[in-house]
Amino acid sequence: MLKNEGVGAFYKGLSAGLLRQATYTTDRIGTFRRALEANDGKPLPLYQKVLCGLTAGAIGACVGSPADLALIRMQADATLPATQRRNYTNAFHALYRITADEGALALWKGAGPTVVRATALNMGMLASYDQSVEFFKDNLGAGEGVTILGASTVSVIFAAACILPFDYVKTQIQKMQPDAEGKYPYIGSLDCTLKTLKSGGPLKFYIGFPVYCARIAPHVIMTWIFLNQIQKLEKKAGL
Repeated sequence: MLKNEGVGAFYKGLSAGLLRQATYTTDRIGTFRRALEANDGKPLPLYQKVLCGLTAGAIGACVGSPADLALIRMQADATLPATQRRNYTNAFHALYRITADEGALALWKGAGPTVVRATALNMGMLASYDQSVEFFKDNLGAGEGVTILGASTVSVIFAAACILPFDYVKTQIQKMQPDAEGKYPYIGSLDCTLKTLKSGGPLKFYIGFPVYCARIAPHVIMTWIFLNQIQKLEKKAGL
């Protein structure tokens, strides 16, 4: 990629990625934190944290689905023949083109798999992090830095394990295009799942698991580090 397309190739879809974080991530983390605070600051049982993570992921995914669709299409453009590329210039151009060419509801194309993916991700990421913080802090007596780093690492592993199968299906649905006869390769997420199982078995969903962990690790770890610092500032400000 560096040789053929230059450094910019690594940042295709950046504007859509930023828009997605500004909608999806803020909603899911805000919802999860609000749910935890509803227990008067007392730790919730793990199963309740899992339910909070599922709910937060679903809400965030509904809000962030249009930006996620734009991101997938912008990144997939480079893999398509020149005649099939959509050539979106940025996230807002993508949203405008999708609305104009396919209708407003098309912004939520693939929203079903996106919501399912988000519930799985946040079940693994949010619940495991909060539970791990309690373990490192209360059981091991670890300091703040070790607690955040350790809990973030656990969060990465659980998030990747929960999300990878759903992420595979979601991506296949969102980037598919009709053939010469106007037929799509999959009629839905269930069809995609069954065809994948038939062609490669369950392990096909986990192809590239270590790479996927490496992919999401910076985002997950930095999310928790910055969130911790933001919460400190909020307390100092009396918010």
